[in-house]
Amino acid sequence: MIDLIAHLKTMLSAAGLSGFESPIRSILQEAWAPLTDELGVSKIGSLHGLKRGQGEPPRRRVLISAHMDAIGMMVTGIQDGLLRFTQVGGIDHRILPGQLVTVHGRQDLPGVVVQPSAHLLPGDAGDGPVEMKYLFVDVGLRPDAVDKSVRIGDTISFAQEPIELTGEALAGHTLDNRVSVAATTLCLAELQTRVHTWDVWAVASAQEEETLGGALTSPFDIRPDLAIVIDVCFAQGPGSSDWRSLPFGEGVGLGYGPNIHTALYDLFEQKAKALEIPYQRDLMPSMSGTDAMAVQVVAEGIPCMVLGIPLRYMHTPVETVSLKDIRRAGRLMAAVIADLAPDTLEKIQWEG
Repeated sequence: MIDLIAHLKTMLSAAGLSGFESPIRSILQEAWAPLTDELGVSKIGSLHGLKRGQGEPPRRRVLISAHMDAIGMMVTGIQDGLLRFTQVGGIDHRILPGQLVTVHGRQDLPGVVVQPSAHLLPGDAGDGPVEMKYLFVDVGLRPDAVDKSVRIGDTISFAQEPIELTGEALAGHTLDNRVSVAATTLCLAELQTRVHTWDVWAVASAQEEETLGGALTSPFDIRPDLAIVIDVCFAQGPGSSDWRSLPFGEGVGLGYGPNIHTALYDLFEQKAKALEIPYQRDLMPSMSGTDAMAVQVVAEGIPCMVLGIPLRYMHTPVETVSLKDIRRAGRLMAAVIADLAPDTLEKIQWEG
């Protein structure tokens, strides 16, 4: 049985910024090795895990895509021993001052994001949240030691430890999208005890936050018949309570819109109802903001389903998620996959 909290905390201890996923990929290779029949790494760094089905070959293929990369920062300059930086992925500069970070230089260095006193900033730059261009990372070393330890282009990741909250919730950085990778791990674990006809390809995709590179290349290599893209979605909270967000901890989001094939939505909705797994319809009237934007249009086109795990405070170091929804997502994916028969595609009504 997978210890979900331990698995998550291990993943959150790894950096793995977009384009620099090696640390998290190594952790997942170890976690997925006993759950898959083959593991491989794509030419741009996505992790591919194959769990073979029990059907007669040639078997149909279903792809699970969960991006493993994280947002973070990159060193752009060194001034008097302090580091200037820019973002890798979307970061709101308002949450940065005071954050604990790790600078991945010639060796990992603990640091903190700092801002100059207001009277040292130009004009009215100190009258509100300080823009990123005025912030620094301080690693505590003298300037000559910093010059020897840190290079322009080195990455910076968030470093504070995750916090277990009451109500089976977890808060921390990089839960987008390590929670979906964890749900994929739970799915693979559950499929160890279930018969499934189709081959299952689990992909921890690279570069979703910046290029969608993994979502464009891995499906082209694997050529699945169907794809399940799992990511986080917005959970309701103050200032976020309309149709664009879902109730926190009250079930998995089932994507509904042009990135999602209605026949696959129906499969997931019917299975969720049959198993009494709570779910919400997650309206996506335009691009979904997930790997599905790329997966759907690879080669001749791949029918996609998007699952969302509701998350509060996205792209901050205190992203918050319900552990129940991670488990629900893993269980739902495994149940749908186990139901895929050799002739499922022939039975699906693709129009109307």
